[in-house]
Amino acid sequence: MKQWWTTGCATALLLFSGIAAAGSESGLYLGGSLGWASLDFSFDSDGVNVDFDDDDTGFKIFAGYNLGLVPFVDLAIEGSYVDFGEASHATIGNADVGVTGWDAFGLAGFKLGPIGLFGKVGMIAWDSSSNAVQTALDDSGSDPAYGIGARFQIGSIAVRAEYELFDIDTVDISYFSVGGSWTF
Repeated sequence: MKQWWTTGCATALLLFSGIAAAGSESGLYLGGSLGWASLDFSFDSDGVNVDFDDDDTGFKIFAGYNLGLVPFVDLAIEGSYVDFGEASHATIGNADVGVTGWDAFGLAGFKLGPIGLFGKVGMIAWDSSSNAVQTALDDSGSDPAYGIGARFQIGSIAVRAEYELFDIDTVDISYFSVGGSWTF
């Protein structure tokens, strides 16, 4: 009986070490994702408050470097180009407001084998543009950004889902995306 228990424990440890090694890739990674952006934009136009609250499809292309310093912990830096799509408002001449940006994040996460959870904090340099006449809709700046996510990684390939918040000057954007990445 003792031999079966010892063999079972040894097998479990070997399996666990294999799972822990899966998804432990560190180094440079590249990826992309598609998502849904909710743009909430408001401004004052000649004493009238105009609110945009619309959803659209967005995308992002990202690159990062996973430091791989501590087992079971992800520490990485990441940057991306993101296009949030356009918000529309029918009452001021079918105006559309589009927002794009370049962001940089620090990521910290916990991994157990191929599955991991992470949080990220950073900044976005954004640019909003519109087909409307109002100059308040054409703006740019840099503001804080936050996010949480989960990933499933086997070897060099990862699938990840993220929820990000961009607290832009006059636009609040929440962005949910699903994508993939490749670690070199």
